[in-house]
Amino acid sequence: MSGAGTRAPRRDQDRRGWLWGPPPGWFRVLPAALLAAVCAAELISPEPLDIGFLLGAIPPLAVLSCGPAMTAVLGALAVLVLISPAFRLNDPGNTDVLTVGFVAVLSVLLSFVRSHRDAQLVTERAVAQAAQRAVVPPLPERVGPVRCAGLYRAAQRGTLVGGDFFDVRAGPHGVQAVMGDVQGHGLSAVATVASLLGAFREAVLDDPDPETVAARLDRRLLTDSAGEQHGELFATAVLLAFARDARSVRVVACGQPGPLLLRDGAAVELEVEPGTPLGLGLADAAPPGGCAVRLRPGDRLFLASDGVTEARDAAGAFYPLGERLAGLADEDPAGLAERVWADLVRHCPDVRDDVTMLVLAPEPGPDGAAPP
Repeated sequence: MSGAGTRAPRRDQDRRGWLWGPPPGWFRVLPAALLAAVCAAELISPEPLDIGFLLGAIPPLAVLSCGPAMTAVLGALAVLVLISPAFRLNDPGNTDVLTVGFVAVLSVLLSFVRSHRDAQLVTERAVAQAAQRAVVPPLPERVGPVRCAGLYRAAQRGTLVGGDFFDVRAGPHGVQAVMGDVQGHGLSAVATVASLLGAFREAVLDDPDPETVAARLDRRLLTDSAGEQHGELFATAVLLAFARDARSVRVVACGQPGPLLLRDGAAVELEVEPGTPLGLGLADAAPPGGCAVRLRPGDRLFLASDGVTEARDAAGAFYPLGERLAGLADEDPAGLAERVWADLVRHCPDVRDDVTMLVLAPEPGPDGAAPP
């Protein structure tokens, strides 16, 4: 089972197109193809053709896909073709030649600037992706006795991390998992996501129950908000704590519905007492209530963010996750999140919110102990 939590959003790449990345192969050969077409047309035509103006477009096209050297070569060839008697380009005057020559020189300068800027952007993107992956690293295939699969699609273009987060960690008391949604979207929410995940990873080492972990996350947000004027950070989350033998799980919901339990071909939402969101300072006064669920062999827990449950089609109908989930599940839960994503996109082609899904499949050993 592959963890896809931080994989680059393929659908977002399709939506952005090549304007956000390197040009396609056909565009790179377009300047040379245009030059060859002008030459061929003049040589084939029995009469001179007044198409010399097309040569002025070759250097600017080269700027978008070629380096300074190739742009200079194509610009020089455009000038040579324009003044060569063999191509009979209707006797261009000095003004035409100077214009094409000036455009060619200017294009070389622009190509030089663009090449250096692109190199800098590549470096900055690599650093940004490394930082984002450090915040939300790829989900492992297995954490202790729990198999894991996740999917993340950030709403903001070009990002791997947005307002949603999840993590699965093993501690001395068993495997614990969290999935949540912080206030805000995109890069503005990354700092809050990093703070919450850091607090969660530390809490897993000390706290055996999700209620205590939720209280620590609530306190973390309160502390972060105290350092900002008019700051108010909050997040919704679902926390799960598996027993060491993975035969039961305790679930706490803080402002989000509980997970769906896939069992015997049906998907049932666990009845978890709805708690207050994290960051409102209510964890100590009114701690969230949890529920304990006994697990059977083959059970799977499916968690989804509101980007899934609140997605609407053209008619305004919400995506029916509970109805679709059982039909999309099979024996291997590895691709369940991907199948739900594909079905969600068919229902709502223009998903504008962060989409997060997490599949947890506990697999205790035959004697009830966690497998090695």
